[in-house]
This record gives sequence, C-alpha cells and structure tokens, in this order.
Amino acid sequence: MEDIILNILSELAVGREVDDRSLVKIINAQARRDAADKRAYAKRRLLPFYQRVKRDEPQRWASWGVTPELEEKLLAVLRMKPRRTASGVATITVITKPWPCSSDCRYCPNDIRMPKSYLHGEPACERAEQTWFDPYLQVSARLTALSQMGHAVDKIELIVLGGTWSDYPREYQIWFVSELFRALNDSAIADVAANPMLADNPSALDAAMCADANSQRDAGVPAYVAARRAFYRECGFPQTAEEFAAFAAEQQRAIDTGELNYNRAFARLYGESDAWVRATQMQSATLEELVQLQHANETARHRVVGLVIETRPDAVTPDALTLIRQLGATKIQMGIQSLDQQILDSNDRGIRIERIQRAFGLLRAFGFKIHAHAMVNLLGATPESDKCDYRRLVTEAPYQPDEIKLYPCALIEGARLCRDFDSGAWIPYTEDVLMDVLAADVLATPSFCRISRMIRDFSSNDIKAGNKKPNLRQMVEQRLAVGERVREIRYREVGTGLVDVNALRLDEVRYETSNTSERFLQWVDRDMRIAGFLRLSLPHTDYLADHVDKLPVRAGEAMIREVHVYGAVARLGEAGAAGSAAQHLGLGRRLVERACEIARDEGYTRINVISAVGTRGYYRGLGFEDNGLYQRRDL
Repeated sequence: MEDIILNILSELAVGREVDDRSLVKIINAQARRDAADKRAYAKRRLLPFYQRVKRDEPQRWASWGVTPELEEKLLAVLRMKPRRTASGVATITVITKPWPCSSDCRYCPNDIRMPKSYLHGEPACERAEQTWFDPYLQVSARLTALSQMGHAVDKIELIVLGGTWSDYPREYQIWFVSELFRALNDSAIADVAANPMLADNPSALDAAMCADANSQRDAGVPAYVAARRAFYRECGFPQTAEEFAAFAAEQQRAIDTGELNYNRAFARLYGESDAWVRATQMQSATLEELVQLQHANETARHRVVGLVIETRPDAVTPDALTLIRQLGATKIQMGIQSLDQQILDSNDRGIRIERIQRAFGLLRAFGFKIHAHAMVNLLGATPESDKCDYRRLVTEAPYQPDEIKLYPCALIEGARLCRDFDSGAWIPYTEDVLMDVLAADVLATPSFCRISRMIRDFSSNDIKAGNKKPNLRQMVEQRLAVGERVREIRYREVGTGLVDVNALRLDEVRYETSNTSERFLQWVDRDMRIAGFLRLSLPHTDYLADHVDKLPVRAGEAMIREVHVYGAVARLGEAGAAGSAAQHLGLGRRLVERACEIARDEGYTRINVISAVGTRGYYRGLGFEDNGLYQRRDL
C-alpha cells in the first residue's frame, strides 16, 4: 500500500496527472510485483491507509515528503465520487419510518417495508432498513462512508425523505431531527483505519456495528452506535434483509393482490408488532432539547448548512411550516406531479390546483426554497400535454419552483396503476418520445431553476414498465441540438472545475410570482457557468396584509431564501484547502450585500435570511441578528 502511495506522489511531484486509468495501472503493477490480489489494493483502501499513517505514524508519514500542495493533489486522486460534494456541501439522505399515508395515488409504489412511494431496494432505503430507520444510525453510516471516500464532511445538507412529513406525530418529528443533530454533534464516524476489514464492504461495517457493546471500541465503531443498535435488537426487530422480507411477506402479498391498501396493511403489520410499539415509545423529544442540540451544532465539526423536509401541498399550512422552521429546515420538497386537474383526478392525487397554488405562496412567504416534484407520462397525459404542463410549472406566477425533480412515471409492482397497464389504459412512452418530452422540458427551464434529478433510484428489476436506464439525464442532454441554450442551474454548475474569479460577473434575473417579486443573483463566467447564486424575495404588501396573522414576517421585510457558492468543498476555517474553488473568495458576502442594496432601493427597511443552524455564525458576521425563526438585519 505504501509503495502505491509513493508512486502516486512521485508522479504528481513531476507534474503528471494521475487519473483513474493511471491509478489502476499503478495498482495493477504493484499487485504483480507483490504477486498479490489487486483487490487488496483497491482505491477504497488507499485513503484510509494514508489517513491512518498520517495520524498514527508521523515519522513514517514525514519520510514521504508530502507538502501541502502535494497532499491536496493526492487527496483529489484518492477521493471517490468527487461530484458528491461538488456543489459545496456533503449531502446525507435519511428516511423516516413506514407510516400511514394521507393519500393513495394510482402510480405510487406500496412497499409495506418502507414509507409510502419508496422501495426497500433504493440505496437510501436499504441503509435505513439496516438501521431500523433510526436517524442517528443513518447519519453515522453516511458520515463513515463519505469520510472513507475522502469527502470533507464539515458542511452537511440533511435531506429527510419518506412519507408526508406532517402526517407523522409532532413528537416523532422533533425526535427525528434532534437525533440527526445529535449524530453530527457526536461526530459518529466509525474508525475504518483502526479496523481495515471495515473498508472492504458495507456489510462488514454493518456486522461490526451489530456486535456486542463491549467489542465496539476494538471494532472501531462508536459506543453510542453500538448501544442504539443493541436497543433495536433487544426490542426484537428483524436483523437482516431476509428477516425483514419474512416479517412483511403476508401483508405485502395482500397489497399486491388488492386485498388491502397500504394503510390497512400498515395497521396489521406494525400495529401488532411489539418491537415497533416499544421503539415508538422511545421516539420522542421536546423542542427545548432540540434547541440545545442546534446551538451545539453552530460550532460543531459537522455543521448543518441545509435541512430538507418532504411533504404534500395539502399539508402545507402556517402551523406546519412554523414547526418545520423551528426544526431548522430551509427547503421543502413537495410532490406536484401535474398542474392539470383532470390528470390529478385520474391518478387519484386527491388535491385541487388552488391548494397547490396556496402552498407555493405560503412556502415563499416563509422563506423556504421550493423543490417541486413533476412527473411525465401519468395516466391520461400525452407528450404535448406534458410539455405544456411543465411550461406552466416553471413560468406561471403561482408556481415557478427553485428546484425540480423531473421523473417519468415508472410502473412498480403493487401500484394500482398496474391494473391500468394490464387493461391498456396506461402505456409507457417509447424511449424516443420520452427523450423528446424531457429535452423540451430542460430547454423550457429558466435560469433560476435547477433540475436536480430525472430518475428515481428504483432497481430495473422493480420496474415493470417504463424507463429502466439509469443514465437518463445524460441521454437527454446528448439529445439536445448543438447550440441549444440550456439555462437550468445544474447543467451550468462549475462543479469540480476551476474558477477564475476575475472572469466572473454578477448577473441579475427578475421574475414575478403571485405574492413576491423575485431577484435571482448569480455569479457567472463568459460561458454562463454558475459559481454562486442568491435568491431574494420581495413580498407584496397586499399578500402580507391578507395573511398578517399567519405569517412570521411583516410588511417592509425582504427575505433571502438561499445563498449558495459552488466549488469543491473547503474545510471550515481552512480557506487554502479549496485552492481555486469558488468558495472562500468572498462571493457569498458580495451576493448578500447586493441583495441588501436591492431591498433598500425597493423601499424595504429590513431583510431576513432563512439561515440553517450551521450558517448562523456566518450571517452574524454579515450584520444579521437572531430574530425568532430567522436572522434579521436593518437596512
């Protein structure tokens, strides 16, 4: 292992690039020299080895002659999946436990092992099930994996997915988020370097975490993780995927045959489970406890710079949003699917367009970033109606989300849509038609909106009909004609590329919604690549007056809904670690100052920011003061 590291360093020292192909050659050559299995020198083992030597054998590490410049290049070579943190933060997705759903859409999967609409084979769902949907354990597993792959985990965006958030009991909501903060504050990372066997595969790590508490320190697993896992074992929860499948088999069969719907099957399966009842009794916390954990996170090693909650438009109320904001959330994912009332009704969505419009208005007034889900090829839709529907979503005043998940409808066994497929009432688009629809949608997306995803993480084995290709987005982008201008944000992100700050200019995009005037400020280069942006909302006075008793903001107050600067993640307090990345160049500060100028010129006397817990200190440094649900600055 040491020879491989030294070979990489020697290549880098003379200015040669070491890409993945070069690294494979170095590894294979060393394996041949040692007459060893090349898998013993896998890339995932190299970084933990390097970190262990640097930490535990300083003299040996010093003999390698690693300068700060060389180390930066070496870590870039050893880091796995660099795009995971290319947007400036490390993302951790966690899943809430199965729970009854307030809706029963025709297209929705009904996997009783999961929250409604999710499948146990999706990566995040597999991790959640292995940890019994415990938020602390889920964060610990992801922190360990991201650290093992070489990603900085100083700035964390937490994405909470699962059932409709507000359908869960209030005490569970508070407990779940409290445990997320607790895990980050505890820095609950398994010590892979202390036990190299943990680096081989996730199941080895999982097996170590399941060992008895007395052996945890030797296994490199945090003691609190061991204790929490022991609690679930003592409750009598299934321990393996096979046991989970057996536990749910009877009720899943009843769902698949149409004998039971999800909610009735849930009541039978979980309502009669002593293990789930006992765990539920533990899953409770108070807001006072959460506030203490949030306060500690402001200066923790792993700071929460974004917290995302998933819900439905009909669950968006002032009371629900107040609690969600108290939890520290900054972004809301919301299932829209379609703006055609007939299509919504055909798919048993159970919601009116007027309710969707009201949800958008409330979310914007509360300062949340709005991440909408849109689906094409629903029952009753046509390619042309889908294109029209999407244009309405991204251009009409009541909507215009900040971010979109754009999915083609996929048929999953157990969904009620299977009957429509069998009867011929629903037919999946051909690949060519689907590409045409999605390409048109990409081109229609304005510059202030980001298309975050185009597929769900469904396994192709779970998809009965519909798109099964995981590289759908790449296929769509390849279909775009040469010279066609794509304005959506993700297509333009600088990502892991170099940023020439001198080539950047500040571009301002204005658009009107039903209750705000919006300003999207973006740092762009000559090719319109985006290095950072800010979302400024200027609320309409008449809307504020009509909702004066329901909103936490008052007339004369503007709202910064998001500030984001791209580039490779820089470790907090180590500005030099980012090299020429966009972060730590003062771009965020200049965006905020320009937003304040605009708000002042428009007659606003104060400006709020919907800051995340881990960014409160940053905004205090820009003159903002803590003020209830937000931080505020006088203009």
